[in-house]
Amino acid sequence: MIRRRFLALSAAAAATPLAARAQTSPPAPGAVQGQEASSARPAGEMELAYLADAPSTPTGLAVTAEGRVFLMMPRFTGREPITVGEVLEGGRVVAYPSEALNRIDRDEPQSSMFHVPNGVFGVEGRMWLLDAGLPEGKGAPVKGGAKLIEVDLAANEVRRVLPLDPAVEPTSSLNDLRVDARRNRAFITDQGQDGQGAIVAVDLETGRCVRRLAEHPSTKSQEKVVKFVEARPVMQRPTPDATPKSPQGGANGIALSPDGARLYYAPLMARRLYAVDAALLLDENATDADVAASVEDLGEKGMTGGLSSDSQDRVYLTLQEQNALARRHPDGRIEVLGSDPRLVWADTISITPDRWLYVSGAQVNRRPEYNGGEDLQTPPYAILRLRIDADPA
Repeated sequence: MIRRRFLALSAAAAATPLAARAQTSPPAPGAVQGQEASSARPAGEMELAYLADAPSTPTGLAVTAEGRVFLMMPRFTGREPITVGEVLEGGRVVAYPSEALNRIDRDEPQSSMFHVPNGVFGVEGRMWLLDAGLPEGKGAPVKGGAKLIEVDLAANEVRRVLPLDPAVEPTSSLNDLRVDARRNRAFITDQGQDGQGAIVAVDLETGRCVRRLAEHPSTKSQEKVVKFVEARPVMQRPTPDATPKSPQGGANGIALSPDGARLYYAPLMARRLYAVDAALLLDENATDADVAASVEDLGEKGMTGGLSSDSQDRVYLTLQEQNALARRHPDGRIEVLGSDPRLVWADTISITPDRWLYVSGAQVNRRPEYNGGEDLQTPPYAILRLRIDADPA
């Protein structure tokens, strides 16, 4: 009975005129007349503050209250002409604090800047520069080359140099820096050339530095993680015939709570945010186990580069996969503050006292090592900004 009914229906369908049957066919590609597809909901707007005609990839950014703009351009190959520059009128970038200091000189490592990925402000009128000591971006740091450099911004002169040799290893790649001027200490992330990261803590009064959380899970590059920027996976492929592989990146972004009690950090290739007791990092009586026991996993935060914080203990996040800027509240809630297609590889955050938050678009994903040897970076590089409703920490 069921078979006879099926045959009858099939025969009826075959007898239906083609014009009538065509009404049930899939629609042709393209928009239906009078209708439009829904677009993505926009995030907050960001303002283009500066265009910097940097000679190489500007991962670091520092903006003073008076509007001076400094860029840090780490040497990825050794062919980069300078590693620290100041942005002048019209976006021109010149060597800072001098051309001489920007020259590579292995024989004078304390008076030569090799590979500066970031810099931040310390006491009023001073800036600290982090030198990883890697003149070609890889290999063992030059002996005496890894250091902190304190610059007097009024005189444009170096005031102090603090060597970091005791806290670096042959595979180190020092990346980001935060200075706690009130307590005279600094904290540095080491993302590791092999993805095995660490945190370096420095006593700015004595120069003592110590390496902590080396190879701890919270400072390691996470395995089998892929980052997407500009709708493409970021994969290492230095030549056209190279097999693509996901890059490594341990502890990278870093921020301090307003009371200096907690240090926030995150690996470059991981989606979680961590915090550690800042005082324990420099405590001579604290063991590595004590420090590790104080680590907190604060949960998912997206794929980020640089971090920052404000006086309300909110952590600012550069959402590299979304070309966006967000902040995490103390209760764990994350809000997206703004996005902009010009914010390609959102990297370093710099917050001025008048509550302007500046963020750089470093275009790291367009570098040759991720594109079969082809350099797809397109200067000038965008520096965007937005207002926030709290003073920086």
